[in-house]
Amino acid sequence: MEFDGYNLREQALHDVFAEIEKALSVRLEHDGITFGTQGATVGFPTGSNKWVRLSWRPIRGGHWESWTGPEAAAAISGVRMPNLYRSYRWTDENRAVVWRADEGDLVASKAVHATGVIDGDPGLSPTWWKDLAESLRALQAVNTERTAVTQEHISRRINQVFAGEELSTHVDEWQTAHADLHLGNLTAPDCVLLDWESWGQAPRGLDVATLWGHSLLVPEVASRVQAEFAEDMNSRSGLLAQLMFCANVIRLNKAKANPSLLLAPARIEAGRLVEALRV
Repeated sequence: MEFDGYNLREQALHDVFAEIEKALSVRLEHDGITFGTQGATVGFPTGSNKWVRLSWRPIRGGHWESWTGPEAAAAISGVRMPNLYRSYRWTDENRAVVWRADEGDLVASKAVHATGVIDGDPGLSPTWWKDLAESLRALQAVNTERTAVTQEHISRRINQVFAGEELSTHVDEWQTAHADLHLGNLTAPDCVLLDWESWGQAPRGLDVATLWGHSLLVPEVASRVQAEFAEDMNSRSGLLAQLMFCANVIRLNKAKANPSLLLAPARIEAGRLVEALRV
């Protein structure tokens, strides 16, 4: 069976959905189907007013630590996140994947932006920003051995684009992070943090740098992130996290005929960050 796990919207998954309904004794409400920003997950409200999220991994290989992220995150307190009630996993030999279905809270608020990259001001309230800051402080205080981003990863990504700048990419501060904090994984008007596969130790400021980077097309929001989280953003590790975001945008888009609109602002911000990191 030919299977594209990064384009679930176009896949025939009737048997997969039926397996979920049977195993979890739920009714998936197909009118409310939602696909993840990368196309590799799909979610449904259920007839029992819960939410079921479906994800997958190859049978062999894959980042298995992220596979346990939702269960591990269930022990975190002080963070606005959905409760996880139960999970079901099974092997699909035909598609050569392992599926995972997580049943959790149905969050009333919707994701701020489906793709995570905003192109207009979403009008987030002062309360929203306060709640986000409180959740991130609680998350940063969590003691975990999980790893979200390594020193080797951040050095490699920055040097793939900025090796000629001869910058030190050493991270001097590490904190626990969500590690995929964009506006596709944050809801409004109530601020809830979604999708907990990737969380773990990361450079200080990674989460707010990610949120900032996905907001670069709306300078008012990007500036708000800089102001609300100035200490993290202006720390050396925070500057490196921002530069890594810019490096990723440049690396993935510089040769494309139709690059992301983020490319131009990422190049401008990268110049500022390189100068700041020289000090």
